Amino acid sequence: MKLTLKIWRQKNAKETGKIVDYPIDGIEPDMSFLEMLDVLNEGLINKGDDPVAFDHDCREGICGMCSLFINGEAHGPDRGVTTCQLHMRMFKDGDTIFIEPFRAKAFPVIKDLVTDRSSFDRIQHAGGFISVNTSGNTIDANTIPINKHDADRSFDAATCIGCGACVASCKNSSAMLFVSAKVSQFALLPQGRIEAHDRVLNMVNQMDHEGFGNCTNTGACEVECPKGISLENIARMNREYLSASIK
Repeated sequence: MKLTLKIWRQKNAKETGKIVDYPIDGIEPDMSFLEMLDVLNEGLINKGDDPVAFDHDCREGICGMCSLFINGEAHGPDRGVTTCQLHMRMFKDGDTIFIEPFRAKAFPVIKDLVTDRSSFDRIQHAGGFISVNTSGNTIDANTIPINKHDADRSFDAATCIGCGACVASCKNSSAMLFVSAKVSQFALLPQGRIEAHDRVLNMVNQMDHEGFGNCTNTGACEVECPKGISLENIARMNREYLSASIK
C-alpha cells in the first residue's frame, strides 16, 4: 500500500506545531497502525531526520498509552479497539491519513503525538481507591456476598483503561465517562460503599480542577471508547454526586 500521512509535528510543549506530509510505501494490510509508524520512523532515522514521537507500551489494547486521533476519530475508524489494535486493512491503497494527538486543555502536548495525561492519574489519586484493613484483622473478600448483576456491572466499569478517547471525542473535552467508570466500579460493590461519598465528591472536584468540560450528552464518548464503557455510568455518578452533596 502507498499512503500519504499527514502527521502533527510539535518540537515541544512551548513550540507551535503543524501538520507535515509523509509519503510512505510498502505497507502491508496486516500491519498494525503502530507498526506502520515504526516503518515510517525507521525511514526517517535512516535519513537523519527526527522520528515521530508517539506513546505505546503493551500493544495489546490493555494499557491505553497508544492514544492517537486518526482521521478525526479517537483510535481510528475501527470500533472496540485501541490504536495498537488497529490494522492497516482498515485503509485503502492511496489513502491520505491524518494523525494527531488527543486535543484537550487537560491533555497538553509534550511532543508530536505524545500528550500529558497525568490529569487522569490525579483524578484517581483523589478518590479512586478503597481503604483496606491490613492490621492483621483482614477480611477475606470472597466471604462478602455480592449480587452477580452488580458484580458484572462493576467489572464492566473496571475495564476502562484510561486512554482518554472519551475526552478526545467530546466537544467539551469532558472526562465524565472516565470518572464515572472509576466511581461505578466501587459504588456497585460493598467494599466501595464506605468511602463512596468522599470518593465521588473528591474525584468530580478534581476533574473540574483539571479543566475538563461538562458532559455534552451526545454519546460520542461511548461510541469511541475502545472498551465500550456505558453512559449508564455517568447517570450513576450523577446520582452518587447528588446524594453525597445533600448529605
